Amino acid sequence: MKKQPPHKGTKIALKDIANTIRGLAIDAIGAANSGHPGLPLGMADVATVLWSDFLKHNPKDTNWADRDRFILSGGHGSMLIYSLLHLYGYPLPKNELKKFRQWHSLTPGHPENFETKGIETTTGPLGQGLANAVGFALAEKSLAARYNKPGAKIVDHMTYVMAGDGDLEEGVSHEACSFAGHNQLGKLVLFYDSNDITIDGPTSLSFSENTKMRFEAYGWHVQEIDGHNYTQIAQAIKNAKKEINQPSLIICKTIIGFGSPNRGGTAKAHGEPFPESEIQLTKEALGLPPKKKFYIPQDVAKLKAKVQTTGKAASAKWKTTLAKHAKKDPKLNKEFKQILKGILPESAFKIPAFSPDKAMATRASSGAVLNYIAPKIPSLIGGSADLSPSNKTFPKGETAFSPKNPKGRYIHYGVREFGMGAIMNGMALHGGIIPYAGTFFVFSDYMRPAMRMAAIMKIQVIYVLTHDSIGLGEDGPTHQPIEHLASLRAMPNMSVIRPMDANEVAEAWKIALKNTTKPTCLVLSRQNLPTYNRRALKFASAKEAQKGAYVLTEDKGFQSIIIATGSEVEIALEAKNILNKKGKKVRIVSMPSMDIFECQSKAYQEKVLPAKIKNRIAIEAGATLSWYKYVGLDGKIIGLDHFGASAPIKTLYKEFGLTPEAIVKAVMTK
Repeated sequence: MKKQPPHKGTKIALKDIANTIRGLAIDAIGAANSGHPGLPLGMADVATVLWSDFLKHNPKDTNWADRDRFILSGGHGSMLIYSLLHLYGYPLPKNELKKFRQWHSLTPGHPENFETKGIETTTGPLGQGLANAVGFALAEKSLAARYNKPGAKIVDHMTYVMAGDGDLEEGVSHEACSFAGHNQLGKLVLFYDSNDITIDGPTSLSFSENTKMRFEAYGWHVQEIDGHNYTQIAQAIKNAKKEINQPSLIICKTIIGFGSPNRGGTAKAHGEPFPESEIQLTKEALGLPPKKKFYIPQDVAKLKAKVQTTGKAASAKWKTTLAKHAKKDPKLNKEFKQILKGILPESAFKIPAFSPDKAMATRASSGAVLNYIAPKIPSLIGGSADLSPSNKTFPKGETAFSPKNPKGRYIHYGVREFGMGAIMNGMALHGGIIPYAGTFFVFSDYMRPAMRMAAIMKIQVIYVLTHDSIGLGEDGPTHQPIEHLASLRAMPNMSVIRPMDANEVAEAWKIALKNTTKPTCLVLSRQNLPTYNRRALKFASAKEAQKGAYVLTEDKGFQSIIIATGSEVEIALEAKNILNKKGKKVRIVSMPSMDIFECQSKAYQEKVLPAKIKNRIAIEAGATLSWYKYVGLDGKIIGLDHFGASAPIKTLYKEFGLTPEAIVKAVMTK
């Protein structure tokens, strides 16, 4: 092997750092008898050059706003980033490397940003980390355009991401990378670990496209290098940083499991721990003591203190720039600091009440709410998957983000629901941004993997999901969501809100803006719904919706409870009128959010749904699965456990039995 250059400013050879990473990786995976050695061994050289000589970071301040972001999209190769974090001075002691993949360790099987400091995003489902990186870069470009001042660049950092063949095969990579090229996200650099191997064997089994041409067609700057040549790696990064108007792809030709005499370059290196004999042979080939576990040479151990010192100096320099920025524009500086802290103005929550003069689709009232709150919340950035007029997500007075207008706060994501969701996750994780975006509720299926990752990471992302039921009518079953409410309600840490009218919509938006540790689904109607004069009708205030469920109206001495959400509350109220004429006394419960209701006290839950009342009926234009908890096995559920049909709205509701008469029959039948 050729003599390699040292890390800048030290006498530590880059080769020694890279081989130490390799040794730590195979020892940790061997101790766990589980893991993926191929990627850490193959990409250690690229990671070493990046982290030693280019990455702007401070291990002592992992939340520093202007740090470069590093994302390992191939999260199965997690021992690469854990080794980097340990060697470069992050709060990840060697003992945690020894507990790789064990209960309550800081080194879980795939990187989790909520467990380990220095991990920017949770990765593992291939392609999503890459799409998250596009979101990080988009956030940087947006904030830089809006907050930087001449001589005071307070937002000026790179996003680096490592991805492999599997990441680039996943469809979400096509969506996100096409978007990145179109929007000229020049501070995004993708290292492609091109080792020609997947779990099944050579990539030629299923993958034959020309990746270079693909990315050039997207509008990316593309380079091809030897991923084990330190000089080529460094020069490629320098070249990429100069391409301010294009994201950069660096195709790194590597050997999976580099250094392993018998497994290097084979599929067996991907996801199988090396046997002890192969671990020792690999260490010998790399110049490491064969029998020493978790070995770190003395000179490499000095890297930690060195990086901590340079990182501290870099963040201190930024704080000086931030102070200079404050003098240039105090108001803008204050706003910047507030968005980083997630501080929202109180005025944003003073949404004017909707007049009961006319009916409105809840998607339309959501649009009206956005018109009010968007100018007041600079961190709010919206978008849609090519359905802006239908989703009502483009606030009046706002402009669209583009290469020519990076200050725009509305994103045209195109027909890319999965990419949109994953990009929003990256924006939320970046900080300083609350992302929201819309699509039809049925297409949440396309976005669901990204929604699940948002829920796992407990991040604030808002989904505006319109055309929420068979109420969209003639488009038919392909566009009519049936099982989607039950499916999303089953997802841990996902808040699902289906408001009954315009004023519940306003409350739903307030909830979403306050939900800083979970994503929120706003499930909204296409068809018009009444805006009730609650005072005149003696209905409860829409503010009660913030409890998830509440008593909308009731008869004294009620003997039955009718529970409904969204557009079906209107049907429940019509049924109440019929029942009252028949001498039946009922309570109507609006339940816009089951998950929020479950967060209330048991006493409140009992107050809304008293156990003594057994005659309970639930109605919702969707699958019935969610409702048994609230009506019991003896209760009755009026819903849809079958797909919809193409017909006008009124016909569909009548033919599928979602009618006041059906509720009346259910109440009267004992």
